[in-house]
Amino acid sequence: MVLDGAAVEAAVSPERAVEAVRDAFVAHARGEWTMPPKVYVTNYPAGDFRAMPALGGGHALLKWITSFPGNPQRGLPTVTGVVLVSDASTGELRALLDAASVTALRTGAAAVLAAETLGRPDARSAAVVGAGVNGRAAARTFLARGRDVVLWDVDAERAARVAEELGCTVAASREDALAADLLVTVTPGREVLLAEGSLRRGQHVSLMGADGPGKAEAAGSELARSRLFCDDWEQASHGGELAHAVDDGLVTRDDVTAIGDVLDGTAPGRSSDDETTLFDSTGLAIQDLAIALAALATAEVDALPRLEL
Repeated sequence: MVLDGAAVEAAVSPERAVEAVRDAFVAHARGEWTMPPKVYVTNYPAGDFRAMPALGGGHALLKWITSFPGNPQRGLPTVTGVVLVSDASTGELRALLDAASVTALRTGAAAVLAAETLGRPDARSAAVVGAGVNGRAAARTFLARGRDVVLWDVDAERAARVAEELGCTVAASREDALAADLLVTVTPGREVLLAEGSLRRGQHVSLMGADGPGKAEAAGSELARSRLFCDDWEQASHGGELAHAVDDGLVTRDDVTAIGDVLDGTAPGRSSDDETTLFDSTGLAIQDLAIALAALATAEVDALPRLEL
């Protein structure tokens, strides 16, 4: 079975994506789903290639995906690639899926799931900084979960276009967006977005952009004074948002909680309304596997012959 981007997006709603990613985080925390570290083949400053394997739910997955931030200026997508899904008991290839759509669905789901899990119960405002493919997915997921959201992007025309498409609004300024109770940042990670002293008490930020070596969206001092969570410590401490703070001695393993443990009930989440929480997302192959299996389940049901009554 081959599913292009439109087919993947049609098969998996944002609400279903959140459920699938939640289940994947818990399965990974329990050791039921496994994955080796992702492999980077870098060609900076142009971009990078990533190979991401995973095993779980009776299936094995390999995602080969690229990230080339300068591509939109060339009329090309930033993210391209494929997802291969095989039967784990026979090795038989079951499906090939568009990687960009799978990535966008799981990125949006992880960002919003973290915000819902770690944000204040009385959080009102939500914002997404970065209106590319994955930023659009995060905003779409917020809306699907019944929460109003504002967008900001360095490209004002892109922000306006995506906001009109989704039915949300553009933030009055970058500063207004960064002050939201629930903030999702989905930038290329080439420069610090959250400078020293910029985070507010009680704020939650899902940091989605620093997903590779040398990238950062927040100053190390902001990480050091916040309650920290991540998707996977090994990835986050070597190639995620936490990496630069770990290298500088500002953050240690004991300072960071895996979100899967919070969702599984084996570790605490936010401890007070005044606490500032940060979630470092590097993107896990188990999330891709969860989205791919959800897409295949829907596609296979849709492909069944219908009885004429």
